[in-house]
Amino acid sequence: MPTPLTIRGFKVYQGLVDSQSQEVLVSNLREVAKAAPFFHPVTPSGKSMSVRMTSAGRLGWVTDQSGYRYQATHPDGAGWPAIPDIARDIWARVSGVTREPDCCLINYYDETARMGMHQDKGEGSFDWPVVSISLGDEALFRMGNVARGGKTESLWLRSGDVVVMGGEARLAHHGVDRIRFGSSRLLPKWGRINLTLRVVDQG
Repeated sequence: MPTPLTIRGFKVYQGLVDSQSQEVLVSNLREVAKAAPFFHPVTPSGKSMSVRMTSAGRLGWVTDQSGYRYQATHPDGAGWPAIPDIARDIWARVSGVTREPDCCLINYYDETARMGMHQDKGEGSFDWPVVSISLGDEALFRMGNVARGGKTESLWLRSGDVVVMGGEARLAHHGVDRIRFGSSRLLPKWGRINLTLRVVDQG
């Protein structure tokens, strides 16, 4: 296991996922998307997000005008497919916990997609880390503070990089400022796929 680069409590395992595993994982995600197609989520304020998303696992993350939440079904009513084994293996290697993830949120970024600074705080308990896997084009990842605002630091994430957000970084604001479109040949039409694995304790 390589030593992670630690920035503001974010642990970044650069190049953790080898090229063959990346290709297998992308093939797995195509099967996930057949069962649970990507969709453009809408925020409670009615704004369409620039990423497309789907999920795998016992629960999936959704947002619409009813609010942000985890639920057991895709917006079309079907259940979510299983989390790919490679993603579960990565969780087991880096998360530091024995519990399995409940949700694998899958975001697709095209050339214009962004993700504003936000916290992952809908999981019910913040004792569990969030594990993020980058596939495809490079993304400029911004890391901030628990309180909104203040100084931030940024790092280009490349295909195969894995970020663990736990401890002091678990509730830190973070986001994606831009995509270096066409920087990876992993996806035939370019773009970036980001997987985030989470434990969801529902009250």
